[in-house]
Amino acid sequence: MKTGKISESVLKRSVLKYIKSGNQMVKNGAGVGSDCAIFVCGNALGVQAAAVFLLQQPADIYYPFYKAANNVACSGAVPGMALLTLTLPETAEERELQELMREADTAAKSLGLQLAGGHTAVLAELSAPIASVTVTGILEEAAPQPKGAGPGQDIVMTKWAGLEGTALLAERYKDRLRERYPLHMIEEAAAFKRQLSVIPEAATAAKSNVSAMHDVSTGGIFAALWELAESAGVGLAVDLKKIPIKQETVEVCEFFALSPYELLSGGCLLMTTDSGERLVQALEAVHIPAAVIGRTTDGNDRVVINEEESRFLERPKTDEITKI
Repeated sequence: MKTGKISESVLKRSVLKYIKSGNQMVKNGAGVGSDCAIFVCGNALGVQAAAVFLLQQPADIYYPFYKAANNVACSGAVPGMALLTLTLPETAEERELQELMREADTAAKSLGLQLAGGHTAVLAELSAPIASVTVTGILEEAAPQPKGAGPGQDIVMTKWAGLEGTALLAERYKDRLRERYPLHMIEEAAAFKRQLSVIPEAATAAKSNVSAMHDVSTGGIFAALWELAESAGVGLAVDLKKIPIKQETVEVCEFFALSPYELLSGGCLLMTTDSGERLVQALEAVHIPAAVIGRTTDGNDRVVINEEESRFLERPKTDEITKI
């Protein structure tokens, strides 16, 4: 299989068909466009999501924390607890483990999470540490829960496409980028890492009775749009010019010959609602930039419009960052 996120067809054929349970404790399992499991927890509902990340440097441990927390937040729940599994290469020293745990503690606290436990092991075959994070949140039964997108709704997007990929590339390839760009631009791009949580906008969106929420990550905005439509069985029409994107992302993607619309886009949240402008106003009132980028349709076509040209979205494929 190719590096990166597995294809939707493989996911359905070899993974999701096994995520079934007759246990009454499980209310909903994961699916396409739905990256968390919901289970009965007393008078409330528990929500769990997991993320895994290969750590090139200790600070990378932030990424699986925010990914798992974002997935929980998109269910309408409040993320509260995290379990961390660290798998280390045989060459790792105790001081490296301590540094990873310090970074993990900082990452958890920055997202309002309690680091509650997990597992640590060593494998000889590894070349770098792997972090797996499971985040748990609580969803009160009385709280409004996204029911899924319907036709004829506005599609709202927060922040900017390609934030996560831009931050990673700026961190890891700073010296190469300095051959073309000034240092202040590269540092600004790397600082996008501070904007990768969607917990605040998910909380605002839940209060605004959105019908669906989907955090954008692997495969970029194009993959997330497909997954949003696929999970609800609707079509969509999106205006490419309305998709917000930072100039730093444009420059970094141009340097590496990547598409910013198919690049890791953590920090960006997609939502559907009957009143997109009202939702945008609610988000901007809490200082979260947002824009209406298109509408869902009652057909099967998923189209991106760029002035006089249109293109059909394809099933999600390998993220652009794997080309580097």
